[in-house]
Amino acid sequence: MKRVLLIKYGELSTKKGNLNFFIKTLYHNICHKLEKYPVKISRDRARTYIEFEEKDLNDIKGIIDHIFGIHSYHIANVVETKDEVIQSELLKMVSEEKFSSFKIDVRRSDKSFPIHSQDYNRVLGGLLLKNIPNIHVDVHNPELLITVEVREENSYIYYHTYHGCGGYPVGTQPRGLLMLSGGIDSPVAGYLALKRGIVLEAVYFEAMPHTSIEARNKVIHLCEKLAAYTDMIHLHVVNFTPIQESIYKNCREDYCITIMRRMMYRISERLAKRHKAYAIINGESVGQVASQTLTSMSVINQVTNMPVIRPVACFDKLEIIDIARKIDTFDISIIPFEDCCTVFVPKHPVINPSLDTCIEEESKFDYESMIEEAVKSKNTLKITDHMDLDEFRDLL
Repeated sequence: MKRVLLIKYGELSTKKGNLNFFIKTLYHNICHKLEKYPVKISRDRARTYIEFEEKDLNDIKGIIDHIFGIHSYHIANVVETKDEVIQSELLKMVSEEKFSSFKIDVRRSDKSFPIHSQDYNRVLGGLLLKNIPNIHVDVHNPELLITVEVREENSYIYYHTYHGCGGYPVGTQPRGLLMLSGGIDSPVAGYLALKRGIVLEAVYFEAMPHTSIEARNKVIHLCEKLAAYTDMIHLHVVNFTPIQESIYKNCREDYCITIMRRMMYRISERLAKRHKAYAIINGESVGQVASQTLTSMSVINQVTNMPVIRPVACFDKLEIIDIARKIDTFDISIIPFEDCCTVFVPKHPVINPSLDTCIEEESKFDYESMIEEAVKSKNTLKITDHMDLDEFRDLL
């Protein structure tokens, strides 16, 4: 008996006129992710179907679990659309399950099939009650919800539901640039941006020798985790040392973090424009640290006209940690290697900075030429979800 993965779209089905674009993008993403497996993939406006070899099922499920645009999926048995064939296969399948209550849900899209949906519910329910002992029907809270989709060419029988990532397929939105640090928040922000279909690139600011190669490798590992939800992420590594040292040499200590963030935004904007990104994305959460008060965000944001997306802006820390655990970035993020945002933190950073003071402090050194050099000298790594760090040892 042939089995397929039957994929349901969920939110995509609300797209109406754009539905074909979203389904086509999801189809191509699935094909790309499964290109190493001998699968056959087909689609229509309601479902995508993946025919697979049984030995590959667990691997394929693991990949499907990381593809955005999939609301849920089922392992469905495919049968000929004939009453006697459907009944025979249903009884065979369900006899192998352990349950005490069940419900039959027939969906008859093939209107030429002679038995109406509600009548067929009763026919199939009676079949199970007659042949399987110690079971009963529960239409409100069944242990086993059995779905029978009656279609023109083939029918599908399934009961176990596997939940997908939801969201939109990556590629249904253009590119965004993620400011990726080694902390907990920015990888979660990247995950949530991918979930809305944004093609992701990332920038990491390092300040050698004040930060370490281990801190860089930590960010590469975080980028790997995000790459599992797409095909590949370009990680731009920026040497921030000259700028950071100049800030702490020339500027008021309490304003150093604010000015540092303004420099990062300037660099991010230039990188975004160079790589045709339409927004800057980061992990700022309102009120979490001094540079993330609304006043600080406003002053920092003044240096760019690009949209700045903050996916976790209104999440509390525990909510962010829950997502970080879910996407397997939390344990990496808490490894204690300092990045350039933490290595020079002043004792009393300003909470409500003045824009005029920032401009005055920035005038004390030639940051424009440093920014140009930082953008010009950045290194770019292509990160996939199966990287070997050894190949990067001599690149940076």
